[in-house]
Amino acid sequence: MADPSAALRKQVERLRDALTKDGEEKQAASLTGILKAAERLKEITPSRIERSRAYLSGETLGRNTPVPVDRETAAPLAEIIFPGEIDGTAPLFNATVSQAIGTIVDEWTNFEALATVDILPAKTCLIYGQPGTGKTRLAFWIARKLDLPVILVKLDGLVSSFLGTTARNIGNLFTFVNRYRCILLLDEFDAIAKVRDDPQEVGEIKRVVNALLQNLDVRQNIGFTIGITNHPKLLDPAVWRRFEIQLEIPTPDFEVRKAIAAHFMPPVKAPDSHLRMIAWFTEGSTGAEIESLVRTYKKATTVREEDRPGLLDTLRQFATLNAARIQSERRALLFGEPVHLFRAMRDDPIQGFSMADIGDIAGKDKSTVSRWLGRQANAADDKEVTHG
Repeated sequence: MADPSAALRKQVERLRDALTKDGEEKQAASLTGILKAAERLKEITPSRIERSRAYLSGETLGRNTPVPVDRETAAPLAEIIFPGEIDGTAPLFNATVSQAIGTIVDEWTNFEALATVDILPAKTCLIYGQPGTGKTRLAFWIARKLDLPVILVKLDGLVSSFLGTTARNIGNLFTFVNRYRCILLLDEFDAIAKVRDDPQEVGEIKRVVNALLQNLDVRQNIGFTIGITNHPKLLDPAVWRRFEIQLEIPTPDFEVRKAIAAHFMPPVKAPDSHLRMIAWFTEGSTGAEIESLVRTYKKATTVREEDRPGLLDTLRQFATLNAARIQSERRALLFGEPVHLFRAMRDDPIQGFSMADIGDIAGKDKSTVSRWLGRQANAADDKEVTHG
């Protein structure tokens, strides 16, 4: 019990409760004492995260700490989110991306070991990719793992119509964040960090980019900074050089799409064939789009049994209302002759659905599906013989 896991602690608690039920009050009291002693030991033993945080300079943010505001509009320049307010569920990515993300957290949790060889964890990270791929959620999850509050900045909110005010806002913001132990999260980073040579931009924007670069240089040795952008091509090359980590979040592959669908499905229990179909149908989609499709699926399962649409009807409904979010090839198969869709599913080189899977998805028995595909194959053979 010097360093108990959650499972071990649970078993000891069950044993204590069983002893109490059997009237063994003395032994139960002994176990209660052991549990309390272990809890006190845990409270006074600094974790690796706590030791790592000691290396970050600055004060501790409080819930009443005032954030800087724009002088002209009095609008706040940032929002503070504390670790306890952040969802602790790890975002879903492929194994390569997840492993890379793990190294970021590992560096901070092994701060002391790195310090012995005169190495510091990476303090700047740029996360980029398509909208809806989980970039902002990832940044918050990192903050949760490091037990640090987030100062969330919407950079487009820093931009003022008053000449010189934007650069001043940036300066005030960095003065504030450099005072506290925190993660600075620059969302929609491309709003300001644009290419300075863009002929469409006026000199004011160029001065703003210079101010941002200068403040990032100062910030680099003080705290952890994360930038997020959906448009990496808009970033000034000098901005890229300020970030030690440049992490691209790709659209999810099949297994990740299936995992995302399964994650958002409860409390509805969907068969595995339906989860696979959703993952197959959403090829090229983002996690946010898959979540939206799952919501449509869950709504369909709540209607009366006699009115309940099948999976294919649900997918057609979603594709109609979200045409731009679904690959044109998948949409064409979905709205065409069912046999073409079934053949594509059966012949998919990676996921090849079985006749039973297709039958479950189509609401037909597998023998019916087999006959459909057989008739289609015979028709194709007859056509080839005729042309021959």
